[in-house]
Amino acid sequence: MAGDSVPIGRRVAYLRVRRKLSQQSFADRLGKSKSWVDKVERGVRSLERVSTIRDVAAVLRVDTATLLGRDVKPTELAERSEGVARIRAALATYEMALGSRSRRDVMSPDLLAREVEHGWITYQYARYPHLVELIPALLAEVHRAQAHGPEAARVLVMEAYRLTAALLVKLGEVNLAWLAADRAMAAATGDRVLLACAAVQLGQVLRASARARSVMLAAAYQIAPADLETGSPQELSLCGSLLVQAALIAAGAGDERVAGELLDESAEMAAQVGDGNDYYRTAFGPTAVELARVAAAVELGDGPGAVSRHSEAVERDGWRWLPVEHRAAHLVDTARAYLQIDDQANAARLLIQADSIASAEVRHRPAARELLAQVARDPDAPATIAQLALDLGVV
Repeated sequence: MAGDSVPIGRRVAYLRVRRKLSQQSFADRLGKSKSWVDKVERGVRSLERVSTIRDVAAVLRVDTATLLGRDVKPTELAERSEGVARIRAALATYEMALGSRSRRDVMSPDLLAREVEHGWITYQYARYPHLVELIPALLAEVHRAQAHGPEAARVLVMEAYRLTAALLVKLGEVNLAWLAADRAMAAATGDRVLLACAAVQLGQVLRASARARSVMLAAAYQIAPADLETGSPQELSLCGSLLVQAALIAAGAGDERVAGELLDESAEMAAQVGDGNDYYRTAFGPTAVELARVAAAVELGDGPGAVSRHSEAVERDGWRWLPVEHRAAHLVDTARAYLQIDDQANAARLLIQADSIASAEVRHRPAARELLAQVARDPDAPATIAQLALDLGVV
């Protein structure tokens, strides 16, 4: 009776009988009528509210996964875990250790560059499950290229590790992401532009470490142009992105003043760059800085401020030019802000919106799944969010 093909009403009836409960006694324990129980078991009435499903499961002394006929660990999570294990193995493999025993030809620099480019595009469209499958082979290729020509492959090695770190942060694999980011920094050593690129992902990995702020600032000021007015968009994008990372680290540490100052400084650079650019995979511009202000406000517990800034930011022309991943991540951030002001309905609305434009941002990010579960637990949660939570097995 545990298969997904069995209607939930029949499963309720089966489990009730196993517990030797009559419809009346079962109804009494739930605080429902016998008629209500009968309609549920016959499939005339559906179970939609998460709170009701939890109550039914509690009376039947089973978990919600059993009641819903789902495995405790959804298949997609098991697949993600296996994919992360393959990435871990790829990070632990060094082609240079194989020496002459490696029989495979090294991929041409142009082809390898296209593979790295494809990986970044996949990331920016939030196709994380697909990227999980791509990364191990990509890392194997850059390891091979690095073994045969370290200097020639340097940029591609750094970019592949950056990409790997960015993906692992999304998947909540912070320790493994730190390893990838550290590899990117090592590959970039001696080149201030490459170091700035790698440091952007290092900032994402070390967001919870207050001491990382000084690392971000050091990288930012190494790449900063001598004159803001004459700086190139590329330099300004990297410097501004690093200042944003430093600001978010400061916000996470509760330092509102420093976070505000750093975001103001990055906003000046963003004004020079403009919206609609993506230099060095930063998507830096005025709108990106405004979204960072929202994220900082959320970290500081300023729900009203975050919600107000969000409403203005999504009306900007630059909003639609941002990568899908960036927009969906922002919607998840703002859903947190709505929870801070006890607005469950709008939190649910933004999670549904994020799921519609980049489902993996909600379905594969542990932080987003936890947020979804929190919203769905509200007795008045909309049926749409409750169903999404049930589908993902997070109730």
